[in-house]
Amino acid sequence: MIFACLQVSAQQLTATPKVNTDTIKNFSSYKRSITFAGLLQARYLSSLTKNVDVNGKNFDPAAATGKITNTFMLKRVRFVVKGTVNDHFSANLLVNFAEFSSDPANKVLENAYVKYTLSKYLNVQAGQFRPFFGIEDVVPNDIIRTLDYSNQYYAFGASGWQSFQTGVAIFGNINKGGQLRYYAGAYNGNNRNQATDNDNTKNFYGRLEADVLKGLTIGVNAAQGSLGAGTGTALGIDVKGGVTLNDRWEFSLGGEYKTGTNFALYNALTVKPTLSDVRMQGFYIFPIVRYNYNMRRVRAIEFSSRYEYFNENYRLNHNSRQTVIPNVSLIFADDFYAALQLGVSIDLYQKNIPLTTAYNHNLAYLQLQVRF
Repeated sequence: MIFACLQVSAQQLTATPKVNTDTIKNFSSYKRSITFAGLLQARYLSSLTKNVDVNGKNFDPAAATGKITNTFMLKRVRFVVKGTVNDHFSANLLVNFAEFSSDPANKVLENAYVKYTLSKYLNVQAGQFRPFFGIEDVVPNDIIRTLDYSNQYYAFGASGWQSFQTGVAIFGNINKGGQLRYYAGAYNGNNRNQATDNDNTKNFYGRLEADVLKGLTIGVNAAQGSLGAGTGTALGIDVKGGVTLNDRWEFSLGGEYKTGTNFALYNALTVKPTLSDVRMQGFYIFPIVRYNYNMRRVRAIEFSSRYEYFNENYRLNHNSRQTVIPNVSLIFADDFYAALQLGVSIDLYQKNIPLTTAYNHNLAYLQLQVRF
């Protein structure tokens, strides 16, 4: 696939040379630029369930600590720097200063990669970034349409399948029109901000994405890797689409299913079962209805309700979790540059385990996020 893309790219560059570049003898600073951006996400949380704190953990009412049932907090304070060296080389840095509010070890730094763009058929990036392993990895990291990412995203991230990892990736279009795209790469798989890999096994992943109809995209994902405990696999399929009903109303839908080895849980177990038996799986659907006010100060309002089913160990001692998050977003600036969100996160477990986070609870939130 790599050689085919290189050949197509070379033919394209030969047949259609770039305008105004044929006389340039030094591309050192051609299109050089630097841009800055950021995200501030502040929220108020309140537990609606008796004897459950804001982190979803059931507590003993007689205990001296662990009774925080409402709080203000900064979830994300992100700062982005993107530097373009020329028309081929660029670099991206992303830090989250909100991580300093707790133990910042192996946190804070999120993106730190160099990108080389040969053509629309071949892009190469190396450093620390989010592998393209689902629609939540492709969505810009400064646009949060509800309370947070899905439960499966964080679980697969903890096991080295998603979230910020260190390695190399290639991606681009497969056909001329761009309706078919590929993503592939290799990375350490022991999560972000680690000095070295924790074993000699690298994670490999691949993704194919196709626009099957206007406004409808389907993606399939596959990966193999390790987190210091043998070799495991992960698979997934996702769909996203949208339709404009009229000049005011829009509807969009995203959905995803994944299954994979739960390395994080396996490494935490005292008595080790067979690695292939420690697997997680889940799916979610995320419909959004948007009404475009198009007023000077209020641009739109969105109504959504994500439903998710997730089981972190469905083959051994499973305890499935269902999450429903009805949400209303008031958007004061286009492209989510300023938004106020109100909703409730409802978590239902197959069986409650006292004094743990595996306990039925409801959490109300009011969230303000501003991009700049």
